[in-house]
Amino acid sequence: MAGHDHPVQPLLRCENVRVTFGGIVALDAVSFAVPAGQIVGIIGPNGAGKTTLFNCISRLYEVGAGDIAFRGRSLLNTPRHQIAGLGIARTFQNVALFESLSVKQNVLVGTHPKQRGGFLSDALRFTARAEIQQRERDADELIEVLELSSDAQRLVCDLPFGTRKRVELARALASRPALLMLDEPAGGLSHSDVDLLRELIDSLRHRLSLTVLLVEHHMHFVMKLCDKVIALDFGRHIAEGTPAEIQQHPEVIRAYLGGAA
Repeated sequence: MAGHDHPVQPLLRCENVRVTFGGIVALDAVSFAVPAGQIVGIIGPNGAGKTTLFNCISRLYEVGAGDIAFRGRSLLNTPRHQIAGLGIARTFQNVALFESLSVKQNVLVGTHPKQRGGFLSDALRFTARAEIQQRERDADELIEVLELSSDAQRLVCDLPFGTRKRVELARALASRPALLMLDEPAGGLSHSDVDLLRELIDSLRHRLSLTVLLVEHHMHFVMKLCDKVIALDFGRHIAEGTPAEIQQHPEVIRAYLGGAA
C-alpha cells in the first residue's frame, strides 16, 4: 500500500507579513519558512527591513497584515514576555546585558523562561532546591562551552565588546530555545573573531539541536555558515536559496550594486 507523504511543517513561517510606520512600508508581503535544524540568514542593504522583521517575530513590533507562526501556532496574539517560554530566544544588534551583574548572573537570568514556577514561586520559596541547582549547572555548562569560565565572576561592564557578545549568546541559549535569532552577531568583531563565531554557531546548532535565524551584513560570514539565505530590499522578499544561488541572483546583485545585473 502506497504511503502518503506529508510536507514537514517548518519551525517558523512568515506569511505575507506587512508592517507600516506612518506612510512608510517597512515590510511588504514578506513570506518565507525556516525548516527545523537549519541556519537561515536574512540579508539586504540598510533599510531593507531585516531588523523590523526580527522585531515582529519577537513581538516588539505589531504586524499590520499577514501571519507569523511558530510550530504551527500564530505568534500574533502572544505577548512579548511569553515568546521566550515558547522556545524562541534572540540577541540584539546593540548588546543588551545587565552591566552591573557578573557574567554568570547574566546567564542565569536567561534560565528563567524554562523554569516551571516563575519569579512568584521563587519569592514564595516554592521552587525546589534541585531546580535551582540545575539552573546553576546549566549556566556553568554554557559558560564553559562559550569559553567564558575565566570571566564568569567579572562584571559585564568590565568586559571587551567581543566577550560581551558571547555573554549575550550564552544568556540567549540558557532558555534552551528551539529557535535562536541572532541580530548582527558578527558586527564589530575582528576577522579572526568572526571566523571563531561562525565555527561556534555551527557547533552549537548540532550540540543543542538548534535552528538559527540570523540577520547579518557580513557576507562572507553568512555565505559560509548558512544553509539558506533570504534577501530583502525595500521591505520586499526578492530572493531565496542556497548561498551559491543567492550570490548569483540578479535581483540581489542589483540591490547591492545599484545597477543592472
